[in-house]
Parts: sequence; structure tokens; C-alpha cells
Amino acid sequence: PSVVKEGLPYQPWAADLAKQRAASHSVGHPDAHCLPLHPVQLHTHPQPRKIVQTPDVVTVIYESNGGLRQFFLDGRKLPKAEDVQPWWFGYSVGHWEGDALVVETVGMRDDGWLDEGSGSPGTNALKLTERFTRPVYGRLEIDITIDDPKAYTKPFGFKVTQALMPDTELIEFVCAENEQSVKHFK
Repeated sequence: PSVVKEGLPYQPWAADLAKQRAASHSVGHPDAHCLPLHPVQLHTHPQPRKIVQTPDVVTVIYESNGGLRQFFLDGRKLPKAEDVQPWWFGYSVGHWEGDALVVETVGMRDDGWLDEGSGSPGTNALKLTERFTRPVYGRLEIDITIDDPKAYTKPFGFKVTQALMPDTELIEFVCAENEQSVKHFK
């Protein structure tokens, strides 16, 4: 993602694909076709989200394309990526380390876009680790580590900060309704 200042450690094929995607102005991006954003991109996307926490699961509801992620906190182990059906958002388990919620995700689709502008690919080998903390009321910090040996030569990470939006509600987001853009894509 473009938030990594030193650039990404692409494998050669991944660098070429990112250049092709950027050159095409992201016309093949899933969001341009009313499909879900990658979990990594959702962290940098401006649309709001709602986090619902119970003892056994944290659910994140994203306004963007009605996305939904579940972080299971019931002690189950993270499955091997090759043992799960690939999903847009993958399969996530979490645990608490003090005040930090640590979430690991595997089992994502092999055609992911980690961002929009750069077109950085994600593969089904990607393991995503997110560390959620609230250093002060009203601010959520997420340390993100991406380990995808098929697309990158080494793991990399970055931090995002999100602000609390009290007294707001998510709106209904239906991307395909009255969609007029796809017919113009080449």
C-alpha cells in the first residue's frame, strides 16, 4: 500500500502486476465492479465501520459494499490457509494481549488488491496480522503486518489511526444499484 513510505518488497511478478494495475487506473479493481475491498484496503478507506464485540467474536461491519468481518475469540486455532475455502475477507481468529486485540487472518482469495492506487497484489498465501489498540478515547490504532511470500520478498507493515464517530449510523451501501460505469471499462 502507498502508506508504506520505503516502498513494498515486491516479488518481480507482483511489481509488474502492480505497475499494470496502476497504468490501467485500477479499472480491474474489485471495488470498481461492486465487489468487496481487501481487508488491508478497508483500513485506509474513508467510509465508516461499526465494531460489535461479544466475548467470543468481534464483528466489524463496513459501510463500503456492506462488508463484514468476524474475528473469533473463542480459543480456536488459525487454520492452515490451504485448508479453508478462500474468502474475500479470509478467516480470522483473535486473542487479547493485555489491552491489544491481536487478529490473524488467512484464507483470502488469490486475486486480492491491497490498495487502489498502487494495485498491490495479495495472494492466497497472505497472512494478515492486525494489532488493535485504543491509546486514548476516540482513537483506534491498528498495526498491520502483511506476510505474503508469493507476492513479497519479506513481511512488511504499517500503522493506521481511525477516529471514533459517535452519534452516527452506517448507511445502506448498494454498489450495483444504478451502476453505469462498468460498460465504459476496456
